[in-house]
Amino acid sequence: MQLATLHRRLGCPPRSGVPERVRRRGERGDVPGWVMITVMSAGLVAGLTALAGPQLKAMLQAALASVGG
Repeated sequence: MQLATLHRRLGCPPRSGVPERVRRRGERGDVPGWVMITVMSAGLVAGLTALAGPQLKAMLQAALASVGG
């Protein structure tokens, strides 16, 4: 007898709040989604650096100079 079936028969809640269909998948997670988010984030950083790199560098240097004295 599966553990989930036993829990249902006894009227006990499952071990976690995760639905059974997700528990059956294991710890795989949503790998393609995370890969897409990572690649898009890297693309945004590269694009911003290419477009506004000199301005960002000047702003950072000015801020550090004002703090450093």
